[in-house]
Amino acid sequence: MTSNVVDGANALDGTQTRDWARRFADSVYATEAELTSLDQLAGDGDFGANLAAGVTAAGRLIDRTEGTTGPAEILDAMATAFLDEIGGTSGPLFGLLFQALARAAGPGQGLTTAALAEGAAQGLAAIRRVGDAAPGDKTLVDALAPAAAALRASQGAPPTTALATAAEGAWEGVRATASQAARMGRASYLGERATGVPDPGAVGVALFFASATATVPVLAPHLAAG
Repeated sequence: MTSNVVDGANALDGTQTRDWARRFADSVYATEAELTSLDQLAGDGDFGANLAAGVTAAGRLIDRTEGTTGPAEILDAMATAFLDEIGGTSGPLFGLLFQALARAAGPGQGLTTAALAEGAAQGLAAIRRVGDAAPGDKTLVDALAPAAAALRASQGAPPTTALATAAEGAWEGVRATASQAARMGRASYLGERATGVPDPGAVGVALFFASATATVPVLAPHLAAG
């Protein structure tokens, strides 16, 4: 597995997308304990384990694909793993995001910035329909919405540049959730006990976008207010 920064041009190919998926897995494994600690404070305590199970299942499916597989097939494998094999609330929601990105990429096509923007927007819409969450509700939507907006504003930029900008927006959204009152999920029942704790699902979204360019070895620097 690699943690090297990638250099995408006009579109990510299958190899680059596969490496993105592997870096995402590496980021999740590296930060699983931190994710678990966050979720013990603001959720059911199982988010880190569920996300790790998701990337593990996705890795098995991706490994079965041929080396010439394109981005759509890689992302579809991730969607299948999260939608079909991972329980809890977060698994299906991440699956919807990966599914939307796969559809936007299209079979046999490279993953352009335009496709990324379209997929993120469609994934956000699907997640909001299913989860009935809005920005400000202290959910993964609070990271995905600014990431999608950043991709939309990055038209004309190389996909790796656009994804780095999306990651910055996602991390900003993560940090904002620390001061929000949860309106959804178990955290909504914890009241002030969840105040000051970033939403773990939002962190997972930020990890995904950040892993497009490099592995994230630790969460703490990204969660600290700048």
